[in-house]
Amino acid sequence: MTMKNKIKVYRAMHDLTQEGLAQALGVTRQTILAIEKGKYDPSLELAFRMARYFNTTIEEIFTFEG
Repeated sequence: MTMKNKIKVYRAMHDLTQEGLAQALGVTRQTILAIEKGKYDPSLELAFRMARYFNTTIEEIFTFEG
């Protein structure tokens, strides 16, 4: 199973750079890059922080594909 995400889409909608989002969430730009490319799955805590930041649900940002 792989996890897909819409982080890049949400960043674009909010006119945010990877660095800007990383600073807002307290992680590195490399973390955001790795999540966007599907090379790293965020912790549940980080996924909740992302959803809260974008005022949406985790399910709206992240989806599992089997």
